[in-house]
Amino acid sequence: MKQLLTSLLLLLATGISRAQEMNAGRETRGWITIGQRARSFILYVPHGYSPSRKIPLIILLHGGGATAASMFHISNGTDFQTISERDTVLLVAPQGIDKSWNDGRDTKAHRAGVNDVQFVASLLTYLQSRYAIDSSRIYATGISNGGFMASRLGCEMGRRLAAIAVVAATMGVDTPLATCGTHAMPVLYIHGTDDPVVPFDGGVKTIGAEGAFVSHRQVMDDWVRRDGCDRVPVVTELPDQAADGTHITETDYTGGRDGSEVTGYVIRGGGHTWPGGKQYLPRVFIGRVSGNMNGCEVIWEFFRRHALNGSNITQ
Repeated sequence: MKQLLTSLLLLLATGISRAQEMNAGRETRGWITIGQRARSFILYVPHGYSPSRKIPLIILLHGGGATAASMFHISNGTDFQTISERDTVLLVAPQGIDKSWNDGRDTKAHRAGVNDVQFVASLLTYLQSRYAIDSSRIYATGISNGGFMASRLGCEMGRRLAAIAVVAATMGVDTPLATCGTHAMPVLYIHGTDDPVVPFDGGVKTIGAEGAFVSHRQVMDDWVRRDGCDRVPVVTELPDQAADGTHITETDYTGGRDGSEVTGYVIRGGGHTWPGGKQYLPRVFIGRVSGNMNGCEVIWEFFRRHALNGSNITQ
């Protein structure tokens, strides 16, 4: 079954082609060179963009076996492009080597010697030299392997990111946990209790990646400790509007250093899926999609509260 799942995941891939200019309202592909390796990305510039006004940037990190393009259409409802146009937000989706990220575990990208932290850092520098980006409002989110990568970026690029959001993933046991600095980082984790690919209670490996990873509870506790949040959370049960067999509990730890907070959404009955997203493979392989939350909207609402100056903000 694992071989079949791996093959099916690869079918999600789409091609990446060269492009020189980034046009408003279009997904435009581009390349930068890191060392001797060409790296690709897709950029989406909203129609409301103007060089005279600095705007936020969201980095979208695809899952293992998927592509940058898939992150723009991950939701069945409001997606990141809709948010980009509505609230004037720049989007960039980098492409992993061999559809994989070096998230600190033994992935395909790790075995190829790829430095994806350097790639993302260089991509940010490249984009900031060409677009009016608010350097205090740069965010990263991803699912599965891309979620693990977002966790790593939160550790190793915390001085450049205002917040991270992770779906269907946690963090590696040894790395990047051991590489995290002392900076405060607002974080959001969304995880299904019935995730068959990245188990909710942690594990020793996932499809396409060797290396142990922590549970949802432990990754939350680790960030609460690092950020210095209040140890007593606010717990909220979200309404069951979809009646699809999933139920969501929101847990919020506030009062962290520099305005940071740690938020978790536990999707009881949820699988290795994006809430409000597509059932991209049968349930027997990835579990159930929850319709009780739009992941894109929830993540953006979390992001927009935070900036690198440590102050909660409103837009």
